Amino acid sequence: MDRRTFITLAAGGAGFMALPGLLAPLRAIAAERIDKIIKSDAEWKKLLTPAQYDVLRREGTEAPFSSPLDHEKRSGMFVCVACDLPLFPSKYKFDSGTGWPSFYDVLPGHVETTKDFKLVLPRIEYHCARCGGHHGHVFDDGPRPTGLRYCNNGVALKFIPGKAS
Repeated sequence: MDRRTFITLAAGGAGFMALPGLLAPLRAIAAERIDKIIKSDAEWKKLLTPAQYDVLRREGTEAPFSSPLDHEKRSGMFVCVACDLPLFPSKYKFDSGTGWPSFYDVLPGHVETTKDFKLVLPRIEYHCARCGGHHGHVFDDGPRPTGLRYCNNGVALKFIPGKAS
């Protein structure tokens, strides 16, 4: 074995050990293209309840333990209430004890993130990739396999029972 082959194999082995970190960009590449929905503020106000409008368009937060979706355990899909974009298969849901529906993963490309400094310390905020509606924040204290917790406002979701993909 020559030096170049050895280095290539060694680098491949190191890459294999770092596989979870390397898969994230591949998931983003594999994500489907999401067409954006653009509406005026007045149009959103007509389509959404006041609570939905506050969370989705004004980045509000519902009271903890107020959403019946926090206790939803059936098989199905959690979708954006404003535009019906599927976000979380029920298999990604877990009980975080926080009082908000929580998920350890999201469908690739179905949310977009930004940094939020509203509480001084930075947090990662996520929005629906189709309508831009605010859903919640993602934290790094979730379960395996991702270690993430997508903490979602239940009022921003709609649950569709049935087979989740």
